[in-house]
Amino acid sequence: MCHSRVVRWTTDPGEGRSLSTPNTPSRHTLEANYRRSRILNWVLSAVAVFLAVVVVAQMVEGSSAAEEPAAVTTDTGESGEPAQSAAGDMEFVRRDATDPKAIGNVDAPVVMTEWIDLRCPFCAAFSRDTLPGLIADYVDTGKVRIEFIDVAYFGEQSVDAAVAAQAAANQDRYVEYTTAIFGDAPEKGHADLTRDVLIDFAEQVGVPDIARFTADLDDPALEQKVRAGTQQAQQLGVTAVPFFVAGQTALSGAQPASTFREYLDEAVAAAG
Repeated sequence: MCHSRVVRWTTDPGEGRSLSTPNTPSRHTLEANYRRSRILNWVLSAVAVFLAVVVVAQMVEGSSAAEEPAAVTTDTGESGEPAQSAAGDMEFVRRDATDPKAIGNVDAPVVMTEWIDLRCPFCAAFSRDTLPGLIADYVDTGKVRIEFIDVAYFGEQSVDAAVAAQAAANQDRYVEYTTAIFGDAPEKGHADLTRDVLIDFAEQVGVPDIARFTADLDDPALEQKVRAGTQQAQQLGVTAVPFFVAGQTALSGAQPASTFREYLDEAVAAAG
């Protein structure tokens, strides 16, 4: 889902309760969702192992056809087995100085994480209309670091686009690449991001090795990474984009710049 409806929550650190708009998950809820999903799948895995011992081969075959994280949908109820990762990986704030999918000082007091789909018109609107001002006033001044997470909620072209974004990131052109795609996006509807279009954008932003970029578009490991990342976002409760988390608060939807400024001012103040 891609939307511009303003939705906001804050979390009471003492009780972990949603203080407003209960339909949007708090960070506490995101973490709880992930933990529950891991526990459930550990149980299911144990059951699958038991069945593999005691049932006939046909049943083993049926139970072992574990769903690859391939469901590109916003309904978390349809997502399959979670991405395989260490328990600590659910902490989505990376703070990696070499991260090509981030802008700003790695030691900034606040990290704002944004989940995006390159075919989402509201993600594009935020990138075009709001992000430049936030970069000037918060990122360039050292107050905020922004880290991006790609998801694929709008079909196979979204998967392909997220793979292309990672291919651009592999050559340190992620921000330039996503900015160019969002800058050319239609105001309504989803961008038509064919393979040729994705390669054209890579050429426009100066990806150094186009042959390598093109080869990366067919890399199954990159596709798996996109699908797994999408599924993890769904399990966390991120069912619509753009979605933002900074500190203990989150915003959902493309909102006025003034809303983001108030949001980031509060996050910076809370960070001390």
